Amino acid sequence: MNNNNVTVLILGGGQGKRLFPLTSYRSKPAVPMGGKYRLVDIPISNSINSGFRRIFVLTQFNSTSLHRHIHRTYPYEYFHQTSVELLAAEQTPSTTDWFQGTADAVRKHIPHYHLEEADTVVILSGDHLYRMDYRDILRFHEERGADVTVSTAPVTQKEVRHFGIMQVRTSGQITAFREKPSPKENIHSFIIPETIRSTFKVRGPKELYLASMGVYVFKAKVLIEALAGREADFGKEVIPKAIHKHKVYGYIFNGYWRDIGTIKSFYEASIDLTKDNPSFNFFTPKGVVFTRARFLPPSKIIDAKLRNALIAEGCILEGATIENSVIGLRSVISKGTVIRRSVLMGNDFYRLEQPGSRGRLGIGRDCRIENCILDKNVCIGNDVVISNRRGVREENGKNYCIRDGVVIIPKGTVIPDRAVI
Repeated sequence: MNNNNVTVLILGGGQGKRLFPLTSYRSKPAVPMGGKYRLVDIPISNSINSGFRRIFVLTQFNSTSLHRHIHRTYPYEYFHQTSVELLAAEQTPSTTDWFQGTADAVRKHIPHYHLEEADTVVILSGDHLYRMDYRDILRFHEERGADVTVSTAPVTQKEVRHFGIMQVRTSGQITAFREKPSPKENIHSFIIPETIRSTFKVRGPKELYLASMGVYVFKAKVLIEALAGREADFGKEVIPKAIHKHKVYGYIFNGYWRDIGTIKSFYEASIDLTKDNPSFNFFTPKGVVFTRARFLPPSKIIDAKLRNALIAEGCILEGATIENSVIGLRSVISKGTVIRRSVLMGNDFYRLEQPGSRGRLGIGRDCRIENCILDKNVCIGNDVVISNRRGVREENGKNYCIRDGVVIIPKGTVIPDRAVI
C-alpha cells in the first residue's frame, strides 16, 4: 500500500435542510462541534492521521465559513508535502450548472485530481463523527482485489430508513444495495447473517443491518468509468450500478460512527461528549483531531458550579451553574444563570458592555437554559428562560425554532430581558 498514490475527496455537503437553522449561514461540514472544532475537521484529521497527503474538499452551498476555516487551519505543509485544497463549484465552458449530487460534484472536478491509473481514490462525507484509520479499509480493499469498497457500520432496524443498506457474502462482496428502505419494505434478507458476524466480529442485537457510512474507496480508473454517465449520487445510483459491473466489497467498521444530519443527531452526539466515558472521545493521544489554532487565553471560572461540562478556551464563567453542557469558544455567562443539557457554540469575538453598544455577547444574569442549542454570537438578556416548557416538538417562533423538542437560538440573535421560550 503506497499512501502517495492515494487521493482523498471530502464532500462539502449540500443545503443541509435537516440541520436548519444551524445551516442557514454555513454548510453542514462547517457546523461547530465539541466547543472548538468543525465537523469537517473529523475526515481531514482522519486522513492526515492515516498518512494521506493529497486531500481535496469539494464545496458548493454556504461555503464561505468552511473556506475560511480550512484556509486558516490547514496551510500547505512543506516538509511532508501535505495539502488540503478547496475545490468550489464552478461554471466552465463545458458545464454551466452547479453540482447535482455527490457523484456529480466528484465528476466535475476530475481534471483537478491529476489521477494516474494506479491511484486509489478515497471519498468521504464531511459531516460524520467518527475516528477511523483509513489504512485498514485500504488494506481490505487491496487484499480482496476490489474495484470499489464501501465502508459499512452495523445499525438496527429502527435506523435503516436513514441509510443505504447492503447484503454481503462471507468474503465481504456486496450482492445487493437498498437505499433508505421504508418501514413497509421487506428487508429481512439484509439482516447480517451469523457467518458474517463471526468473521468480522460484529457485536450487538440479533437483528442488525449494514449501513453505508458514506466512505468509498475506488480504483481510479473504475471511478472515472463509473462517473462517465450522468448519475448524480453515489448512494442512490453509482454504487447500485457498480455492484452489477465491478467487484464491490463491504468493509465492516465496528467503531463509533454518527451521521450528524439532523438537529436531533447533532444535539445527542454533542451532549454525549460531556459524559464520563463518551462514545466519541476527543481526549486521546492517537487519532488527534486537528482544528484552527486561535491563541485564546485560558477560560476564567469564578465561583461557578460545573458538572459534566466541556469548556472551550477563552470563556468567562462567573457564578453560573453548568451541567451536561458544551460551552464553546469565548462564551460569557453571568451570575445566577443555570445551564443544563445545552450546546453553546460561543462567540467569534468579545464584546463586553460598553457605552453605545447593544449589550454584551453571551448570557446575562439569573437565566435558565435547558435542552437548547445556542448558535454563535447570541446575546441573551437577564432573567431569560429557555426550556420548552410546553413540550413542543416542532415550531418556528420569533428569535427561535424548535426541532425534535430542542430549542435552537439562531446565530446573532438578541433575546431581551425576561423573555420566556
